[in-house]
Amino acid sequence: MKPGDFSRWIEAIPENSDISLYLHVPFCRRLCWFCACRTQGTASGEPVAAYVETLKDELKLLKRHLPRGVHLSRLHWGGGTPTLLSPDHMRDLSAAVRDVADFAENYEFSVEIDPNEIDAARLDALFDSGMNRASIGVQDFDPEIQKTIGREQSFDTTKHAVDMIRHRGIQSLNADILYGLPDQTRSKIVDSVQKLLSLSPDRVALYGYAHVPWMAKRQQMIPSDALPRPDDRLNLFETARKLFVWDNYDEIGIDHFATKQDGLSIAARNGKLRRNFQGYTDDTSDVLVGLGASSISRFPQGYAQNAPATSAYTKAIRAHEFSTVRGHSFTEDDKLRARMIEMLMCDFRIDTAELVRDHDTTEAEVTAMFRRANAEFEDMLVIDEKGLFVPPDARPLTRIIARSFDAYDLSSAGHSSAI
Repeated sequence: MKPGDFSRWIEAIPENSDISLYLHVPFCRRLCWFCACRTQGTASGEPVAAYVETLKDELKLLKRHLPRGVHLSRLHWGGGTPTLLSPDHMRDLSAAVRDVADFAENYEFSVEIDPNEIDAARLDALFDSGMNRASIGVQDFDPEIQKTIGREQSFDTTKHAVDMIRHRGIQSLNADILYGLPDQTRSKIVDSVQKLLSLSPDRVALYGYAHVPWMAKRQQMIPSDALPRPDDRLNLFETARKLFVWDNYDEIGIDHFATKQDGLSIAARNGKLRRNFQGYTDDTSDVLVGLGASSISRFPQGYAQNAPATSAYTKAIRAHEFSTVRGHSFTEDDKLRARMIEMLMCDFRIDTAELVRDHDTTEAEVTAMFRRANAEFEDMLVIDEKGLFVPPDARPLTRIIARSFDAYDLSSAGHSSAI
């Protein structure tokens, strides 16, 4: 895929519509060993400052191609560590974003916040710029596990960051916690979850640690013989899951939890929960534009990705071109399968009537796909006149079940545990 193709997809966005915008900041003060994200370490602020200027140039480029009247339903700053930015850079970048497109009504502006890399001045800058949702990574509060995964972050440091966030009137707080970490036991994850619950997050993502040292070389620092076995991973997940449910959180899909008044819970109850490559969302926009090195965009036409290396990304933007290096245009079969997978991951069921109504397929073709998938899982699934349903006892396998509908399944290659 070429930058020109990306430009045409931008230009095809309907006027006066809402889109989502993601800004990637790939820098970290320290590189956590467990993390498989595209990041790079920096000991000074110069590379970050230069990168902000490149992002601003990319925003100007976006503005030249963006149709009139477009608003932002969602704005997310991720990384890396976006809170490495100075307060002035935060305000400057926020102003550049708003110059491209203003917020829509009921917008959401979220930022990934490292409790070790935040202070009052930077939080003030984010709040003044319109941030109304904060996201913090916890992973695990056990000191020994933190040392093993290269992420030392005390509960007191995390609580201080949360208190500062709440003090500024930011009511929406996300938190990530991991299961399947080295030397993680049932008692340790109980302690970590209970500490997290004391902070009253509005949403929690309970992710399984993906050990992929062949992809993320830094994970070679983590002893693989200390990782829990698959059955132990499942027990760790179930232990944490029950604690969230007992604390009156709604279960959202396969690995998220939310308070009953949170947007994810409302979307799930109304049958409007969505899932993209960033996770579960209540955003209904069909377009997600990713800016920054390695960012991924999603359009009704397909996916596009920017150059992963910061140098290549910067070179393209300085040449006044988008840095798109790869992409994929959706076929009709892609759209059908993507919706099937999304239904499974969000609702544990696939609605045959919707597929036949919205896609180029027939009831017979869809049912045949159901039967092939069910045969792979020894008839664990339920098929009826409405569609396919994953019963509760099979839901720990939902990700693997969804994989059976993926025409591009790479399960023969190296991969981490799906549970």
